[in-house]
Amino acid sequence: MKCIFRFSLLFAFCFLMSTCKEPHTESESVPPKQHVSTATIIVLGTIQDGGSPHAGCKKACCQSLFNHPDTNRKVVCLGLLDYKYKQTWMLEATPDISTQMKELKTFAGFSDKETPDGIFLTHAHIGHYTGLMQLGREVMNAKGVQVFTMPRMKTFLETNGPWSQLVTLHNIELNELKENEGKSLSPNFTVSAFTVPHRDEFSETVGYIIKGPHKSALFIPDIDKWEKWNKSIIDEIKKVDFAFLDATFYSGEEINNRNIKEIPHPFVLESMELFKSLSAKEKAKIYFIHFNHTNPLLIQESEATTKLKAAGFNVAEKGMKFDL
Repeated sequence: MKCIFRFSLLFAFCFLMSTCKEPHTESESVPPKQHVSTATIIVLGTIQDGGSPHAGCKKACCQSLFNHPDTNRKVVCLGLLDYKYKQTWMLEATPDISTQMKELKTFAGFSDKETPDGIFLTHAHIGHYTGLMQLGREVMNAKGVQVFTMPRMKTFLETNGPWSQLVTLHNIELNELKENEGKSLSPNFTVSAFTVPHRDEFSETVGYIIKGPHKSALFIPDIDKWEKWNKSIIDEIKKVDFAFLDATFYSGEEINNRNIKEIPHPFVLESMELFKSLSAKEKAKIYFIHFNHTNPLLIQESEATTKLKAAGFNVAEKGMKFDL
């Protein structure tokens, strides 16, 4: 009888111990769900057309880079990734397109294609379209890469070699854009082009509005001066969630051997003054991009970078991602 009683007590004790353990929290028993965006912008380059180091440069900004290149210094380019519909696009075809296409493919991780599903061009200055040559017979001999341009840019590519050969050999297929008319790339992405004042020797110059499922972005890598535009850049910033804006020169002091009137851009100091009345929330949308090799914003510890960030603005950096 005593044995039965002792056994019953032992059984009851074990049962209580097994049921009185600390309960698992939900995070312990079920791994937390990780947010995976279906639409993302990735910065593939931030430098002005000539790159960094810059051909012929004898200044301190380039001296060490000729012997020790910085792999993060790629010409300005944005990548668009649609994870849901397994597609990618690029804004600009730069001289660095070889590594930028490879990086876009790697970041996407869902395709074996070496070329994006489409490339959007802003204008006919060397940093923004000459990467198309890598798609031609001498290199990739690509098949039917979709290239989106405004009318003058389209005509320029069709009627001038070597670009015309890309068209006749169907390495690229040109798609004409209309100003302010959205181009639907997938249910996740719409891209709209709009003209801006710039040195339009061979084509018009455009910026883009990229719309995702939840957010939107403004991309203006090149413009002469904000006041020359028929729109208010202040108003345009307020309409979007991210704004990638021309920061070619921090100030006029950088260009002491060229006539600045021949290469006009809004100085970053001018833009900061123009944007100073924006709220902290609006300032945080702005990511300056398209840096000339002389621009001190390329140096993270520079006084210029510290001043800009203290004012509430951002410096675009290669590899940054923005969920739309």
